[in-house]
Amino acid sequence: MSRPSVLVAWSSGKDSAWTLHQLRKDPAIQVVGLLTTISRTERVVSIHGVSEQLVEAQAAAAGLPLKKVWIPSPCSNVEYEQALGSALAEAVGQGVTHLAFGDLFLEDIRRYREASLRHPEVSLLFPLWGRQTRQLAKDMIDGGLRCVVTSVDTAQLDSSFAGSEFDHRLLAGLPAEVDACGERGEFHTFVYDGPVFSRPIPVVRGKTRSDGRFHMMELSLPIGEHGQSRSPLGR
Repeated sequence: MSRPSVLVAWSSGKDSAWTLHQLRKDPAIQVVGLLTTISRTERVVSIHGVSEQLVEAQAAAAGLPLKKVWIPSPCSNVEYEQALGSALAEAVGQGVTHLAFGDLFLEDIRRYREASLRHPEVSLLFPLWGRQTRQLAKDMIDGGLRCVVTSVDTAQLDSSFAGSEFDHRLLAGLPAEVDACGERGEFHTFVYDGPVFSRPIPVVRGKTRSDGRFHMMELSLPIGEHGQSRSPLGR
């Protein structure tokens, strides 16, 4: 019996990176690529605000092809589902059998994925589901994951956290009502080093900017650096 061929839904942040790490430790599973939704106009990962080039650099460092799913901005649920459905149908033709998400505990998000991403030949995986998030955050940091906070929802967390390292000091400084992994959208991260990468991403911090409710740290690659994904999945 062949091993399951898994695509990881890749946001560029810590939860998707840790999902990849957990899956790669299972010899019964073959991770064959990363799948990322990117705004067609801004060419960034929505909410995280991370550029296409940075995600390409992550995929190259992970040694995996990057499948880009182009979506409009703003994007309705219908448009999102259509774009992802088409991407899944194409991936099935390339042998993909499973799609993995880094969701932790939000039941409504999981139900939405299970209801809207139905495909007779694709099963959904949630490797981190139900883990205690403060301990999970500590495990990520102690396991070598290195991240920067790229986006903060200022309705839930002070804007000063944008650009911070995701480390034990940050965890200690989070308000009690904020989830340690930011699972309710309090903050989002970009992973630049860790056990899923063959080399660190030489990310450059730029200015912070406000987009209404969200406060973001601009990140870029040094001049001359550019990650390239591999194999037909990245076309």
